[in-house]
Amino acid sequence: MKKRLFENTVHGIFLMLGLITVGCVLLITVYLIVSGIPAIKEIGLANFLFGKEWASTATEPKFGILPFILTSVYGTAGAILIGVPIGFLTAVFLSKVAEKKTRAVIEAAVNLLAGIPSVVYGLVGMLVLVPGIREIFGVPDGSGLLAAIIVLAVMILPNIIKVSITALDAVPKEYEDASLALGATPTETYFKVSVPAAKSGIAAAVVLGVGRAIGEAMAVMMVAGNVANMPSLFESVRFLTTAVASEMAYSSPGSLQRNALFSIALVLFLFIMMINAALNFFLKRSKEK
Repeated sequence: MKKRLFENTVHGIFLMLGLITVGCVLLITVYLIVSGIPAIKEIGLANFLFGKEWASTATEPKFGILPFILTSVYGTAGAILIGVPIGFLTAVFLSKVAEKKTRAVIEAAVNLLAGIPSVVYGLVGMLVLVPGIREIFGVPDGSGLLAAIIVLAVMILPNIIKVSITALDAVPKEYEDASLALGATPTETYFKVSVPAAKSGIAAAVVLGVGRAIGEAMAVMMVAGNVANMPSLFESVRFLTTAVASEMAYSSPGSLQRNALFSIALVLFLFIMMINAALNFFLKRSKEK
């Protein structure tokens, strides 16, 4: 009787915590919708999403966020293209190839990388990366999309490496032993047996990396220049996150500018949800096949 009561109590606690999590997500969703829709209605959906000029404090304000959307898309895609292969291959090496001492040292470095505050990434990028880009490419200012992509690629590495290692370590050793017994080389076994078996975990690592890249604000603001231009590798740009962070402090409560910033946050929220839904759809489809 006591054991059953204990199990029911634990089940109730877990259920309550799960409901709190779902409730928080719903609360954020409702708040963003309520705060963001009025500005979209006043500005116009087409003008808001596809307008190329953002001048929220001008005499005749304009609230086009297309430069922010494209910059966020290009910046996130560039960071993923650089960070995912490096992080994935590092995880395979640490999980399947590296010796225990080597793995311990590199994992300690990865954990340290994960603990560094984003403002430190931005500071190092501003003092080292931006001048380096300026000298290497001969541009007037190194602050721009390229600097932001490199910083974001470094910042997403810990999430991708740690989660991918966990997924690869969870693959039953019998799978690999069977592959080796059939004549496959260790490399073939790692990439044709272990990696497909850990596919869902690796995909989760990519999703976390995408979320980190899209949601980063402080480091990006310090290296990207924070100017509302159309995306270009060597020109100052502004991301969706930095657009909200840079103007929220001095926008008047209830003003169109403040509501437009909430609308940007709503677009960013929907953007992340669509990416997660798309990845989950493709994962489910691949499992069915």
